[in-house]
Amino acid sequence: MTQLHVNGREHQLDIDPGTPVLWALRDNLGLCGSKFGCGAALCGACTVHVDGQAIRSCVTPVSAVEGKPITTIEAVTAGGDRVGDAVHAAWVKHDVAQCGYCQSGQIMSATAFLKSLPKGKQPSAAEIDAAMAGNICRCGTYARIRAAVADAARALA
Repeated sequence: MTQLHVNGREHQLDIDPGTPVLWALRDNLGLCGSKFGCGAALCGACTVHVDGQAIRSCVTPVSAVEGKPITTIEAVTAGGDRVGDAVHAAWVKHDVAQCGYCQSGQIMSATAFLKSLPKGKQPSAAEIDAAMAGNICRCGTYARIRAAVADAARALA
């Protein structure tokens, strides 16, 4: 049995320890907000947080995260999370999403990045680009993503 702590709840799963976290979330727990994109940790569509850090769930085995807190897009704004709320509001304000496929991964990466900054720090465009570099947007909304992350950082200051 594998024990996963997902979005504040404990789950016991009878799965192979080598199963990627993405498939445990989607197939076993019904949490389908994280998407399968490339299966090689290159696109970021599968991004979730483990211990507050953005990870690529398509290549991370459940054995590597057992017992650690996992947060998915379904809970990134739960419980009054200021950063998650600020990112969500900025995404809407800047009309970031087009097709939407990459958005859960983009939001998870942006949220982890902003949480890692010292309180009040305003990231530069280059810092935002570097933090978001592992997330691919097929629609090319990178300028809106950068603006939304910067706007969320200002809202949190």
